[in-house]
Formats: sequence, structure tokens, C-alpha cells
Amino acid sequence: MGVIVYGSELAAERKAVMKEKLAVLKKSGARMPCLAVIMAGNDAPSLSYIRAKEKACAYVGMDSRMFTLPADCTQLDLEDVICRCNEDGGIDGILLQLPLPDGLDAERALRMISPSKDVDGLHPINVARLQLRKPGFVPCTPQGVIYLLEKMGASFEGARAVVVGRSQLVGMPVSKLLLDRNATVTMCHSHTRNLAQITSQADILVVAVGSPKLITPEYVREGAYVVDVGVNRLSTGKLCGDVDTEAVLPKCAAITPVPKGVGPMTICCLLENTMKAYQEHMNA
Repeated sequence: MGVIVYGSELAAERKAVMKEKLAVLKKSGARMPCLAVIMAGNDAPSLSYIRAKEKACAYVGMDSRMFTLPADCTQLDLEDVICRCNEDGGIDGILLQLPLPDGLDAERALRMISPSKDVDGLHPINVARLQLRKPGFVPCTPQGVIYLLEKMGASFEGARAVVVGRSQLVGMPVSKLLLDRNATVTMCHSHTRNLAQITSQADILVVAVGSPKLITPEYVREGAYVVDVGVNRLSTGKLCGDVDTEAVLPKCAAITPVPKGVGPMTICCLLENTMKAYQEHMNA
């Protein structure tokens, strides 16, 4: 029987450490780190994520600012807010909440964010830095995935890792982070043939495709470490991941649940990236 590793518990431990550091910082009279969140429209899941981020900021003692634009805003409206956040010396990190409403160019907007404030790690310069193994901001969810695997006790060196999903948000960067730790990585996607044959050979399996309970026991190797990044809402209103957790649990060594798995770690890594940006700005 495998072990369920709750990202919510691990994130709580890391946020407690951050809270202590920020309490000391506040007592010294220094400016507090600040995260700016920019959102266009009123997408319900995005609003939920933003509330969770604001709550996390408040808990650790970090300042946060919310910039909300209507769904019918123009690209120039959006970019004007980004530019103002770039120029504001009291803001350390900028998060552009995705997806954007139809008609807005997310790639262009992300390029407008200053790389030194790009705490989501999506600016082309930070993407390049990750590929070149240079210092920069690493996307939050992939960071959280690696931390969870470490806490599971997974060994990366020489391991066979399979990543299902090739998005720029998760699949691509998490594959690079696994490669940097000397795992042998296979990337799968919607055009992959014989998916179960490939995933069932993995020592480490990371799934991020947005397909409810796609991964069942025949897709999983005995003793594998499984990280489920998918978040899907069923017709019943319940959330589930891309992995059928209950069915797979007896077969794997460890697995993350949905909810309370990768999501809390993503938010924790976002706060840590903002702390890093703050320190770099204060030392500049």
C-alpha cells in the first residue's frame, strides 16, 4: 500500500518558517515583500486561486495587491497595469492570472513583465535561464513537484521518469528539472501511442493533462512515485486529479492527492519566489 503525501501539510511547514522570518523583518521596520496579482475577467477557478494566494500572503505577513480588469478590457489596458507594477518600487513580484479572456494575448502580456519581478517564471528570459541552468525564477508548480518527490523519498539519479503533458506551465519545465537531477525523462502527450506501456515503466510519474482519472493501475509501475498535477471538476462538483488515486494507491510507493496535493505547494513556491525577488531588489 502506497503513502499519500499531502502537499498541504508540507506547504504549511514551509509557510510557518516564512512567517517567522517576515515577523522579524517587520519588527525591524523594513519594507515588507509585496506580490501583485493581475486578473482580467471573472473566471471562477481563477478567483478561487487568487483568494487562496491572498490568504497565504496574509498568513505569512506578506503584502499583496490585487489589480482587477473587466473581461472586455483591451490589451493596452492590461499592459498599462503591468507597466505600472514594473515601475512600482514597492512591488517585488508580479503574477498574471491565466487564462486571460478571449481577445487578449497572454504571451505578449507575459513578455511585458519585468524578468526581475516574474515570480511565475514564465518570461522568455527566465524560461531561457532554466534551460541554460542559470539563476532565475523557476515556475512554481514544477518547483512544487520536485519538492514533493524529494519528500516522498524518490531517487532521481538514473531513474526512469515519465511526464504526461507538455505544457509550458508544467510539463516542459518539470521535465527539465528532472533532467537536471540526472533522471532519464520521457515526455508523453495527446499523440503518444501506447501510453500505458510507457508510463508503466516509470519509477517517477508526473501527470498534468487535465483528464479526470486518466491514470489507472495498469498505467503505473509497482513501487512508482506518482505526482498528480491535474485538477478536474466532476459533474457532482467534486474535484479530482488525472490519476485514479484510490485505485492506484495499492500499487505505488507514494502519491499526491487532489485536492491538497500539488496546489498548496504551488502557492508556497510563489511566496518563496516573491521573497527571493524582494531580497534581490533590496540588495540591488
